[in-house]
Amino acid sequence: MLAPEKNWWKPMGRMEKSWLTVAFVWCVFLTVMMPLWYFYGKQNVPTETYKTSPADYGAKVNAFVEQYTIGEDTVNGVTLPVVAAPPGSDVYIRASTWQWYPILQLEKGEEYRLHISSLDLQHGFSLQPVNINLQVIPGYDYVATITPTSSGEFTIVCNEYCFVGHHTMVGKVIVTEEK
Repeated sequence: MLAPEKNWWKPMGRMEKSWLTVAFVWCVFLTVMMPLWYFYGKQNVPTETYKTSPADYGAKVNAFVEQYTIGEDTVNGVTLPVVAAPPGSDVYIRASTWQWYPILQLEKGEEYRLHISSLDLQHGFSLQPVNINLQVIPGYDYVATITPTSSGEFTIVCNEYCFVGHHTMVGKVIVTEEK
């Protein structure tokens, strides 16, 4: 068997070298920017995650709703409790087949620890229009420290396909002005 010639490939031309250099410099730039975006970009939600069971998490949500319910509101034809916990406290919301429960009422400019989990399937928490996106997985209590910066009603959409009723899985967060 004969070995190929010493230079069996074509040496790179000037244009190929230029584009390879541009691609390499761009890769280095993006690699350096990733930690800078993380630490200085203020676009990442600070998080903690704890192992839990759907039954335990459901009990926490129910106790939270029982303690802080201030009224009711309707989302997609379903009446849900509106819950307003004091600023600085832990607030709970659960995902279950095609429903976010309860409706949260928060105060603008106040910090909260938002707990999110699912009781059944993987869901996606997408707060619109502020574009906060989190994966919600059964068995995990996902905690995000949040501070609402504007008042109004915000919609929670499930952005992870969760079977037939996925398109009806809508929730609500109400942010009021500071007291």
